[in-house]
Amino acid sequence: MQFVAALGAAMAAANYPVTMVRNTMVATSRAYGLETQYLALPNYVQVGTSSGGGRLYIAHPDEDLRFDQTFPLATLVSLAQSGAVTPAEGQAELTRIWQMPNRFPAWVGVIGYTVQSAGLSLILQPAPLTLLMAVVLGAMVGVMCELARRNDAVQQLLPTLCAFTVSLVAFTAADWLHIADASLRALAPPLATFLPGAAITLAVAELSSRQLVSGASRLVSGLMRMAQLAFGILVAAQVAGISDSHLSVAHVDRLGPWAPWLGIALYGVGAMLSFGSPTRFLPWMLAMLTIAYLGQLAGNAVLGTYAAGFGGGFTLTVCALAVARRPGSPAAISLILPGFWLLVPGSLGLMGVTEVLGTDSTTVFTGTLISMISIALGVQSGLLVWRARRG
Repeated sequence: MQFVAALGAAMAAANYPVTMVRNTMVATSRAYGLETQYLALPNYVQVGTSSGGGRLYIAHPDEDLRFDQTFPLATLVSLAQSGAVTPAEGQAELTRIWQMPNRFPAWVGVIGYTVQSAGLSLILQPAPLTLLMAVVLGAMVGVMCELARRNDAVQQLLPTLCAFTVSLVAFTAADWLHIADASLRALAPPLATFLPGAAITLAVAELSSRQLVSGASRLVSGLMRMAQLAFGILVAAQVAGISDSHLSVAHVDRLGPWAPWLGIALYGVGAMLSFGSPTRFLPWMLAMLTIAYLGQLAGNAVLGTYAAGFGGGFTLTVCALAVARRPGSPAAISLILPGFWLLVPGSLGLMGVTEVLGTDSTTVFTGTLISMISIALGVQSGLLVWRARRG
């Protein structure tokens, strides 16, 4: 029971949906012959017996697992559900996973974050000046993240500090270069690591599946992160003397249709260096990023802009579940996450909240919520289609 609780807590720390956490705990308990009851929340897991004088085990992670730690965790989850590992061996493996050092040194992580920022800029705003700013500001944010890694208090303020610093530098540069509008799209690539799109999309999915407590907590947490970013941007705009009317979200493409495809490749390589995923996972990551982007383009062409995320979420989920069935393939959750990094409308959410706070317009914010719901419904539809196919 102690191992089952610890395993559920590790899955929660890896941002598994609570339904998947509970299903894994149920399957693992049955594999060990246990009759227990469960409670799974994003930061709290409880396992106990209902009989009088029963035992109760509680586990709550203090921090999130890194992406590279999710790979051995997925292997352990698979073994535990079939009872192929003893509780003592499983507990020892969990301890090893939690104590895993970063795969790369800090300077490699900074380079990875810089490349990741450059790749995202080619997708969101393919323009030479935006690309240059993404490289410079991405390196700056990467350094700030590494410096704040060992200080919890600074980490809590890091989204606002980075948003303020990046925005102030970008707006000041725009003023010196006499650029008429300071596009918020130039700010999204270096701030991508703080965008809570995945958390909010997962919250929408959990709320729609009646997981009210976990969904509401994720939603509030995601909106708080968006507010932190928007606050940093707006304060920087006031310090730089830029009016709200110049905080545009205009899309500019000065490089051509090839830029997003190069951006996907750069983003995948940068994410591998930044998050420390295994090298053998890089082809899978690039494939999932491409599938997510193609699905988004198809959804945009067929259903329109707001429903573009539905096509991306549906395609990504079905393809990830199909690939995960092949022997030796990564777990479905590891395949889906890279696609989420492109699918989630984190940058749109950031722009929407900023415009709402600055101009009292609700149009962009409404579009942001619709886009998030669109992705969540796409993921859920993919799951339903896959289950129906298997049935």
